[in-house]
Amino acid sequence: MKLGIVGLPNVGKSTLFNAITRAGAESANYPFCTIEPNVGIVDVPDERLDFLAKLYDPKKYTPATIEFVDIAGLVKGASRGEGLGNKFLSHIREVDAIVHVVRCFEDPNIVHVDGCIDPIRDIETINLELVLADLETVTKRIERTKKMMKSGDKKFAQELALLEKIEGALANEQSARSLTYTPEEEPILKEMCLLTQKPVLYAANLSEADFMAGIETNEAVARVNAYAEAEGSKVLTICAKIEEDIADLDAEEKAAFLEDLHLDKSGLDRLIQAGYELLGLISYLTGGPEEVRAWTITRGTKAPQAAGKIHSDFERGFIRAEVIAFSDLVDCGSAVVARERGLMRSEGKEYVMQDGDVVLFRFNV
Repeated sequence: MKLGIVGLPNVGKSTLFNAITRAGAESANYPFCTIEPNVGIVDVPDERLDFLAKLYDPKKYTPATIEFVDIAGLVKGASRGEGLGNKFLSHIREVDAIVHVVRCFEDPNIVHVDGCIDPIRDIETINLELVLADLETVTKRIERTKKMMKSGDKKFAQELALLEKIEGALANEQSARSLTYTPEEEPILKEMCLLTQKPVLYAANLSEADFMAGIETNEAVARVNAYAEAEGSKVLTICAKIEEDIADLDAEEKAAFLEDLHLDKSGLDRLIQAGYELLGLISYLTGGPEEVRAWTITRGTKAPQAAGKIHSDFERGFIRAEVIAFSDLVDCGSAVVARERGLMRSEGKEYVMQDGDVVLFRFNV
């Protein structure tokens, strides 16, 4: 999973990125300090995998990972190349989903590119640039498709109808994800890598004081929530400064810090969870004395395809999956006891994997 962190300059993108990845990416109080995208790979915290590690004492511990990409601040006119916008927009095409950081804090020491704080104006500035970039992409594709229609192949007529549908939405400043698509249209859509088709999570970045005061009565957050709800998106409220403060603490110190702040989870943990939900992802687990590992799959994946994440031979020669629900494994204390109690199930090719399944795949090639 690759999440692109985007937003206007000086909204806290790089501060957040540095905090959650400890990658030491450059952060400064001026626009375009991030030219090339900084990339950080973060382990996904999973207490279930920790339990398996204690159970098996494996030689290797392999959690799922998530990739964060810190993309330079976009500005008005980015789709026309302003502030190296074309280059930065191309970086967004490579991610699976967008984390749109929105500045909801006042700080006279941190310059806002538009001179004052207005989260909805900022959101609309970025979203319009993504729309305009997509409109250019779709317009060029329409011209090409019309030429290809001369071949008489009906597939180009179907493609043109799809493109014109998307063009109409974009021309009205609506995102491509605001439309519904048929299964036949999905492959064409995927091929185009439209920016506004990517799912978006808005990260409302608050000051430490405002974050601690509570988000329930925060006007800026309320406005962002209303905007996101209207377009079917979600909002994660964070404080990049707090994340920066706890980034280098060890697990015990971090837990104590979060407890003092009356927080159950860090912003990173909440961001990862929100990212999984945004992309419809779950994890299944494998365990033994050699390795315990978490495998990320799309919700609704069937057992053979899940096995294929480990190795293509597992999918090709799939026989069955021996599955224990994680909660049952915890109750039993071991796979042996779970089997004795009849809690280890033998599932076939039509089994739909569930989050937290502990699995042993049987295959033959």
